[in-house]
Amino acid sequence: MTSIRRATEKDAQSLLDIYAPYITKTTITFEDVIPTLENFKQRIRNISETFPYLVAVDDDNNILGYAYAHLYGPRAAYAWTAEASIYIDYNYKGHGLGTKLYQSLETALKKQGVVSLMACITEENTNSIKFHEKFGYKKVGTFKKVGFKFNHWLDVTWMQKTLNDRLDEMEAVKPYDQLS
Repeated sequence: MTSIRRATEKDAQSLLDIYAPYITKTTITFEDVIPTLENFKQRIRNISETFPYLVAVDDDNNILGYAYAHLYGPRAAYAWTAEASIYIDYNYKGHGLGTKLYQSLETALKKQGVVSLMACITEENTNSIKFHEKFGYKKVGTFKKVGFKFNHWLDVTWMQKTLNDRLDEMEAVKPYDQLS
């Protein structure tokens, strides 16, 4: 049985352990150097100021995966648009954990008032594209050969899902820790 909870800085090493193989063995992330523990703690702090940073844990409190959202862009007009990311432990794929994490993430973002949720996916990551399509994301664009990793050029697909209505007057997105 797994449960979902908010990530803390104490989780940083476990999250890094999950993330590192994605950096060193895949084109799923364009990072090519494993971040330091302090850097990863800072990422958790920064994201958690406004958005959910969630972990899935088993009955022994072992972290099996994580998902988070962050602001899509720094300009004020992007205040209602977030980008989502998810990483599952390589040894725990195929158990529905990604679905559980994404459902929790999207539920929180919707309550916060986020309107558009974006996913940036390497085109060759067909599993992620299918996963996002299952959740109702639509492809909105592909940037050709914009990434270079492991000695080849990579296309990047952007997918988008609408969580809330677009209104002529919008209320500010509520910080995640202020949700009731």
